Amino acid sequence: MKLIPALFAGAALLAATAAYADSRVFIVANQPDGYGIDLCLARGEKCGAPAAAAYCQSREFAQAVAYRRVDPDEITGAVPKASSSACAHGVCNEYVAITCQR
Repeated sequence: MKLIPALFAGAALLAATAAYADSRVFIVANQPDGYGIDLCLARGEKCGAPAAAAYCQSREFAQAVAYRRVDPDEITGAVPKASSSACAHGVCNEYVAITCQR
């Protein structure tokens, strides 16, 4: 009989651990016109941490655990290949991956 409460306690602990580890990666375009995300964030520098944290918090996540520049080739089918029409004045958009965790 003592086994059943132990199983319920273990299941509750496992469920709490799984909920805590909930994370999601957001791909964000950084437009070169000055209205994109923070330049520090796009370059992966430490000064981008507040921008990444604010982005995650705005989407109801507790924290940003990672952020980095993403090559468009890494984004499967979501971003068209660079062409002359995709780059204004020879400057193409940069993309940033922000990993948020609850």
